[in-house]
Amino acid sequence: MKDSWVMKVFLITGPRQSVVEDLPDPTPKPLEAVVLIERVGICGTDVEFFNGEMAYLHSGEATYPLSIGHEWCGRVIEVGSTEFESWLGKPVTGDTMLGCGDCSLCRKDLQYLCNSRFEIGIRNGQPGALAEKLVVPIKALHELPESMDATTGALVEPGGNAWRAVQSCELQPGERLLIFGTGSIGMLAAQIAKSLGLDVFLVGNAKADNAFAKGLGFENVFEFAELPEIEFAAVIDATFSPAIPAVALELIQPGGKIIYIGLSSSPSLIDTRKLVLKNITAIGILSASPGLKPVIEIFASGKVDPTPIVGATVSLSEVANVLSGMRPANFSKGPKIHVDPRIY
Repeated sequence: MKDSWVMKVFLITGPRQSVVEDLPDPTPKPLEAVVLIERVGICGTDVEFFNGEMAYLHSGEATYPLSIGHEWCGRVIEVGSTEFESWLGKPVTGDTMLGCGDCSLCRKDLQYLCNSRFEIGIRNGQPGALAEKLVVPIKALHELPESMDATTGALVEPGGNAWRAVQSCELQPGERLLIFGTGSIGMLAAQIAKSLGLDVFLVGNAKADNAFAKGLGFENVFEFAELPEIEFAAVIDATFSPAIPAVALELIQPGGKIIYIGLSSSPSLIDTRKLVLKNITAIGILSASPGLKPVIEIFASGKVDPTPIVGATVSLSEVANVLSGMRPANFSKGPKIHVDPRIY
């Protein structure tokens, strides 16, 4: 049994270098809570940090050693002030984006765009959840139903991004939505869109990923070359490809909406003449913040079961292998890998 005053934390110490280290237990300030972490999702952003490619490392907004992990859930075990004792024992997840609270954007509830924001496990040194415990501002917490399992709880953050992408399409039941990408965000967006009665088409690159999507009940799953020559009322780009933004502009019907949520490692180019002449609305999605509450409600209602997208749950000691691209022996077809920080 480890000493009660230390906790295990996964730290990235440099490009493709990491360690699981004992650090002192966190102490909450008056407006903060300590959460005992139960589950954490590994994200493409985490892989970029591990590889040394993430833009924040080059801009100085993030530095090594780095504590990552922003898709998480757990239970409140300590609060910094007696006025928040009602949170004790509650299952929670939390907003990744922590604004300054004072600027004009924060006053408009756009704290996820605040220039001075901290991002849990990502930006300005805010520790992440790949640890046994995490300190979180009370205002960033979102309570989860007791009936919600840890796998679902840790999918709320990516689910919030997916919800925002689907809602931004502003489609009616029966309208046709094309989603590029059969990874975690693409599949969550597809599940949410299907629950709303949309006619969902999916495009993926890997046959195994496409077969997984079909196994979840999606009939219209294609590789790009197989895609029918039809127009779509909206397109969601949930890929890392710099070519897809321009492709989406070709496939969208006049007056439609293109939602960009994927980020490529190099700039993407589009022909803005087509954007204008087709009267297209292009929307970028940053942050799950406005989508956290509604996606908790959707998951809790049972209308969407996101758990099949989790292919495996690993320990802290296995995280480096996952970030290196290795897959656990028990890995299923789901694109997402979770971590249980209580296991090491």
